[in-house]
Amino acid sequence: MKQTCPYCLASASPRRKELLERFGFRFEVLPTHVDESALPGERPEELVARLARLKAQAVCGLRPQALAIAGDTLVVLGGDVLGKPRGRDDAVRMLRALSGHEHRVLSGYHLQQGPGGEAVNRTVETRVRFRELPEEWIAWYADLPETMDKAGAYAIQGMGGLLVSGIEGSYTNVVGFPVEQVVWDLIRQGWAAL
Repeated sequence: MKQTCPYCLASASPRRKELLERFGFRFEVLPTHVDESALPGERPEELVARLARLKAQAVCGLRPQALAIAGDTLVVLGGDVLGKPRGRDDAVRMLRALSGHEHRVLSGYHLQQGPGGEAVNRTVETRVRFRELPEEWIAWYADLPETMDKAGAYAIQGMGGLLVSGIEGSYTNVVGFPVEQVVWDLIRQGWAAL
């Protein structure tokens, strides 16, 4: 894969970085900090799209010559948004809630070349089904470090893959960034080439 312009990733996520590097992309990592609070009445799909846009636009202001790449991911169970756990007890609570149920992983991503430049903003949904988890599995998994920095308190690409009985949609979206869809948009827009 070839880049046709410099890239700047608006995220400190090692997963997003690793997923993009698999395609041979090189980029500056420039994490941005935006208020991630939902607006009144804002649906999760709207929230991830808005946050990705705000992060990309912040990078555009700092690196106007680069293509800003930004994303945001949420786990949604019923009407509840599950963010990153605040500690082990919170991880246990989330894992119990997810046990035996299907949830949605939503990622918004925003690609933008310079302030006011051409942009792509999309939201990707993947449905994930969890196994019925015995309490000893929940306790074992909640003690693993990988639970603490993941929305929904699990990492499908790690030991958390044992908790999942199936997915419908993009696997990389559940990892943290729907990279296969991002790459197609990069090519369609002329920001990358084969």
